[in-house]
Amino acid sequence: MPIDNHLYDTMANSWWDEGGCLHVLRGLNPARFGYMRRVLVDELGIDPRGRKTLDVGCGGGLLAEEFARLDCDVTGIDPSERSIEVAQAHARLESLAIDYRTGSGEALPFPDASFELAYCCDVLEHVNDVARVIAEIARVLKPGGIFFYDTINRTFQSKLVMIKLFQDWSWTSFMPPNLHDWRKFIKPEELTAILAANGLQNHGLTGLKPATNPLQTLRLLRARKRGEITYLEAARRLDLRVSRDTSILFIGWAQKGERPAHGRPITRSKI
Repeated sequence: MPIDNHLYDTMANSWWDEGGCLHVLRGLNPARFGYMRRVLVDELGIDPRGRKTLDVGCGGGLLAEEFARLDCDVTGIDPSERSIEVAQAHARLESLAIDYRTGSGEALPFPDASFELAYCCDVLEHVNDVARVIAEIARVLKPGGIFFYDTINRTFQSKLVMIKLFQDWSWTSFMPPNLHDWRKFIKPEELTAILAANGLQNHGLTGLKPATNPLQTLRLLRARKRGEITYLEAARRLDLRVSRDTSILFIGWAQKGERPAHGRPITRSKI
């Protein structure tokens, strides 16, 4: 069944509602934002303050607000006008200065070399032209800029978990049946090839996996289905962590242009 991205308009009010479906993504932030922050600050030694940062497919601003709290200068873009409205309203409540725009990743409305950092999370598996989105992100990144991504691998395991357990089977599902299409999931080698073709050298790729075992995961899904716990609580109990297992979810980062001649990752002075 084809995916229906218009669902993000109809479900937009759930981005910041703990009882809402889309709020489950906030429960993934400790793992995915934790990874990005570690790479940026600890591994690369980059001071994020004031960095012009682009969130491609920002939705309701769940990750944009995390980067804004690092004092990044964040711009978020998403094709869902209603999601942008929700993101703007929540940022005002939190007194966060985030520039939200309505638009698509395939045609970013920014000049070349506008941003020092960019990220695209929970998005690439939804777009119609992954290569075009990556090309646009590469275009608006400054030389030496850093790009973070996460997405879903196209494997038997991802079909079982993301499609069957999460969408199709009535006794465990908590997502709309046409939120994801397994055929649009992306293998890591496919994505890194697209990155390389657009001048983005991949430097890190790892998996994301729940700390729970399969039986515990099923119990959590059943508890969510029965309304005993919220979406956010279910995500927190799954306790997503960085893992060597990339069979379902993977996350990574790339840099625009060549590595510095001295062979070390870029530092604050390089971007």
